[in-house]
Amino acid sequence: MRKVWPWAIAAAVFIADRITKILAPGIPEGGRVLIPGVIGLRYAENRGIAFSLLSGAPWVLGVISLLIIAAAFFFLRGKKLRPPALTGLMMMLGGAAGNMVDRFVHGFVPDMIEVLFMNFAIFNVADMFLCIGCGLVMISLLRKDTNG
Repeated sequence: MRKVWPWAIAAAVFIADRITKILAPGIPEGGRVLIPGVIGLRYAENRGIAFSLLSGAPWVLGVISLLIIAAAFFFLRGKKLRPPALTGLMMMLGGAAGNMVDRFVHGFVPDMIEVLFMNFAIFNVADMFLCIGCGLVMISLLRKDTNG
């Protein structure tokens, strides 16, 4: 039963991402401020990857996402990861899967979270968990939180 919790994290991230992306088109034209000067909602369609790079090739980006997920599982197979690293990887898996599904189904990734205090790309829940998960994995690697 010990190995179920990591998959629950990936599933929770994926489901949270799906729900927010279903609701995102309902954001009013011009956006909505959640916390003045800090964060708001604005619907955008990202047809590329990070900051709209490689726009116009959704199927290619979807296949690349799938290959990266598969390569990560192949590379990590047999490694015993401690909870922080495993949690980070599952956050990354849920986020990557969410964005990959959008690329294959819609040809773009819906974004909706806007930082208002600086000029930054609009992003989504999957992107947020990809970054948080990546940070956890990097910290874990620096602390040597892996065995094998």
